[in-house]
Amino acid sequence: MKKLILIVDDSPSIRQVVGIALKGAGYDVIDAVDGKDALSKMTGQKIHLIISDVNMPNMDGITFVKEVKKLPRYKFTPIIMLTTESQADKKKQAQEAGAKAWIVKPFQPPQMLAAVSKLILP
Repeated sequence: MKKLILIVDDSPSIRQVVGIALKGAGYDVIDAVDGKDALSKMTGQKIHLIISDVNMPNMDGITFVKEVKKLPRYKFTPIIMLTTESQADKKKQAQEAGAKAWIVKPFQPPQMLAAVSKLILP
């Protein structure tokens, strides 16, 4: 069975680039435009990994990570932050919230795929 990855980013082009890279590597993908949208799509299916932006309207990435960690079904789902932010305090907030990795945009798809394959749940 293919592994499912949730992409959360308010930029359609980023969702597209990430989606193409992941699908090319054999993953299934669902995407969401912000944290609220993403939570509405987390309906009990097994999600093996989440890739989320930090700066988004409605619900930012760090708030989203905190919300995910409250959900018993998704508490242990690894989360990668994919963002233009490189500030240490933002990174620390994300780590404290439960994010496992931090990739700064612009990113190279192989770099992102390497992080995904390290973190993805069996």
